[in-house]
Amino acid sequence: MSGRILDGNKIRDEILKDLQKEIEDLRKGGINPGLTAVLVGDNPASQIYVRSKVKTCESLGLFSEKIEWPASTTTEQLLDLVDKLNHRDEVDGILIQLPLPPQVDTKKVLEAVDPAKDVDGFHPVNIGYLVSGRPGLVPCTPAGVIEIIKRSGVEMKGARAVVVGRSDIVGKPTAMLLMHNHATITICHSRTRDLPAVAREGDILVAAMGKAAYVTGDFIKPGAVVIDVGQNVLKTEEEVRRVFRDPTEALQKLAAKGSVLVGDVQPEDVREKAGAYTPVPGGVGPLTITMLMVNTVQAARARRGMRAQALTQS
Repeated sequence: MSGRILDGNKIRDEILKDLQKEIEDLRKGGINPGLTAVLVGDNPASQIYVRSKVKTCESLGLFSEKIEWPASTTTEQLLDLVDKLNHRDEVDGILIQLPLPPQVDTKKVLEAVDPAKDVDGFHPVNIGYLVSGRPGLVPCTPAGVIEIIKRSGVEMKGARAVVVGRSDIVGKPTAMLLMHNHATITICHSRTRDLPAVAREGDILVAAMGKAAYVTGDFIKPGAVVIDVGQNVLKTEEEVRRVFRDPTEALQKLAAKGSVLVGDVQPEDVREKAGAYTPVPGGVGPLTITMLMVNTVQAARARRGMRAQALTQS
């Protein structure tokens, strides 16, 4: 028996429908939320991500702009740009697309962003708000994870939740959000003793290691809800055969598209053992950009002293 698929595309569309109405109401009041994306260098993946973000803004009727600078850009030049964006009133959200070139002090640039415009939720002020349970801008992928869980009718209150991965961008914020929703949290990582056994304690298991198919059936409690945050690209037949027990379909995709996208969870195992799970693609991925749009609207309201409307279900 296969577990229930938690459809990220469907949940994305639900949230965007709610958000569209809120944007229309704001525009009637003379407010048009705006997002500026800063792209440094010519990283192909970053270019695709920024293009998708700007396109989503346009589809919602949000003001958006893309600023592209060469890979030779210095930390000082970026700090000057961020300062200018901080002072532009029509810019509600500032997105610094990562990774930045190696000569740039990434932490210094991110910390220069006005916390009120930090729609990625990376600024120490917003992280502090998240830890203390105060309203603030929450990192987009973790916020998307919580939306999937809530809107799929999964009960977090009292549940054992295990997060595999401790990154500042996904693992830690996801654990904080689960805890604020009254789950009991365990955060695991590569040095956790008997990691599969600890992961099997989770009624909710969030995989965010960044390693293709790292989480196998041994990690999954039968019937658990599994949220796969991973986005790993397989480009060779050898990689595909290493991940899939039956690689037939994946090899066909590889031949047709040149690559296969897989998560951090072994896809065949999760279908067999989980009670519900997010697929890759089509699970958490669509929610990341959606929550960026939510944060941009929230930032616009907060900067003008307006109370944010709750998009999440109670």
